Amino acid sequence: HSPPLPSGGCAMTALDRIRDAGVVASIREKSASEAASVLAERVGGGLQAVEVSLVTPGALVGVKAAAARAPDGVHIGVGTVLTVAEAEAAAECGATFIVAPTLDEGVVRAAVALGMDVLPGVATPTEAFRATQAGASAVKLFPASLWSPAALRDVRAAMPSLETVPTGGISLDGLGEWIRSGALAVGLGSALTRGGGTSERIDHVLREVQRAREAR
Repeated sequence: HSPPLPSGGCAMTALDRIRDAGVVASIREKSASEAASVLAERVGGGLQAVEVSLVTPGALVGVKAAAARAPDGVHIGVGTVLTVAEAEAAAECGATFIVAPTLDEGVVRAAVALGMDVLPGVATPTEAFRATQAGASAVKLFPASLWSPAALRDVRAAMPSLETVPTGGISLDGLGEWIRSGALAVGLGSALTRGGGTSERIDHVLREVQRAREAR
């Protein structure tokens, strides 16, 4: 499938979609079938950037199938990518972006060379700077519980071009403060499904992101 072309004539990248929606959905399940079901729910609910963690058994098989039938404009990624070999495998399966819990400049450079957006995990401003120097599209602040929205505001005051996706322990009630503090997007996993009503929760999240952006 070919993603829609914006006015500039270039296909929208995974980062474009993440920037538009303000959410990266992360899937980590006990089986490939469970992951496929959750992925379908996420995409059906309107999310356009969904990653399946390599912690999930058979993750790459599921990503390949999902990428092949993804609706136009939906980007399927691979999470918990720790090595260059895993980045290469993700690209071969049709992933358009990868996410990592850690920073390895070799993985970042490999992903860039393979044409994928890459969000490496960082825990400090120094790591964030190293990630962007290596070519990272944005950085995953992980775990976000080590940070605070106030800390993010302080870092972005010194590094205003830094694109961040806080991930790990973010609640539906707290995501707006991260967006108001300058986060490009938030990474959400179990918070999207806890208690059922996935479609309603996704609608709530997307509305919260828009409200927070308008309040900046």
